[in-house]
Amino acid sequence: MSLPSPRQVAALLKSADPRFRPFVALCAFAGLRLGEAAALRASDLDFERGKISVSRQVQRENGRGVEIRAPKYGSERVVHVSDELLSLVKDYIATYRQNGVASRWLFEGSAGDPPHQNTVGYWWRLTRTAARCEELRLHDLRHFFASGLIAAGCDVVAVQRALGHSSATVTLNTYAHLWPSAEGRTRLESSRLFADVAGQPDELVTNREAA
Repeated sequence: MSLPSPRQVAALLKSADPRFRPFVALCAFAGLRLGEAAALRASDLDFERGKISVSRQVQRENGRGVEIRAPKYGSERVVHVSDELLSLVKDYIATYRQNGVASRWLFEGSAGDPPHQNTVGYWWRLTRTAARCEELRLHDLRHFFASGLIAAGCDVVAVQRALGHSSATVTLNTYAHLWPSAEGRTRLESSRLFADVAGQPDELVTNREAA
């Protein structure tokens, strides 16, 4: 597993073509798989409630065209996302999807179809080359999202639901090494307790001792 750094993700977003930048952002900040991002419609994004509905994916059809299927492993889900991500996508829609048809594919390849895997792969190679991140795969942005949730203190079930894993076991098998150990959590909480006590004003401590 390769985990992109925040600096690398920033470089990728900056280097991506404006039409591809939201695709990269959806993988990095919503954890979408390539096929899931490619199969999004504008109507799948709820800008008011801050969530994205993942209900389909794009798959190859005989290596040439595209086929729309349900997400793999029954991973239909709702991903709660940041206002910043939705704002980026909203600006993209205003610029490149001005007709406002909610059923239209968010990203398009040829003949109005959602982009083929090979098309997305081409866009990605151009982006990572420009960002000097040749070693990264598009799927590594999904790992970046998962690692961010774990670092923020999300539990296994929360991460499982956000990523659409079939079970918490799959999530643990993939990301267990990213969760802090029990010893690490104990040390962290001990440090926080010490900081809380050390940060108390002297007069407050004096008053408590007098009481």
